[in-house]
Amino acid sequence: MNNTPVTELLNNAAVLFVFALESEAAEAFGDCDLLFTGIGKVNAAFHLTRRILQQKPALIVNLGSAGSNVFKRGDVVCCTQFVQRDMDVTGLGFRKYETPLSGQEPLLEYGLKLHGLPEAICGTGDSFEMAHDCPDYNVLDMEAYPLAWIARQENIPFLCLKYISDGADGMAAEHWTDQVRYAAVALRKIIDRL
Repeated sequence: MNNTPVTELLNNAAVLFVFALESEAAEAFGDCDLLFTGIGKVNAAFHLTRRILQQKPALIVNLGSAGSNVFKRGDVVCCTQFVQRDMDVTGLGFRKYETPLSGQEPLLEYGLKLHGLPEAICGTGDSFEMAHDCPDYNVLDMEAYPLAWIARQENIPFLCLKYISDGADGMAAEHWTDQVRYAAVALRKIIDRL
């Protein structure tokens, strides 16, 4: 991982800000190089790979909303570890979250740390979780794992900040719909402080 401080990377690098949805960026990031991938792991992997082939950024910053039953709604956390929460081939003797025959650990440790923000383990999967009860990860999203994996493969520093929009519980859909509009403002404040 690049040892250059995050503030220096943000100020002196070609930074690509990656969101799943335009609503997560709103108007707060209009002056940035933006990529909207759409929802889910396949969309995230496809659109980031295509962008890197066109122009390789010096830093990838993934911003967006996420659920958590550990952190409070409105918190911003820094994800530095990632798992594919829907990868389960334990029936064939593989570890939970392990991609069979990949030679890679189930826990992907690739993400810049940001002083002052709590660190999180992000469980990425192609489902909107409404009954989270797994202690293996404390933040849930639908795009971060492939973004982090691709950044690591391409040796591009990666910063992942998530705005906690819901509790990944029975009220998740209602809370996400209400809270996602606040994500852009909260995330932009963090970026501007740097």
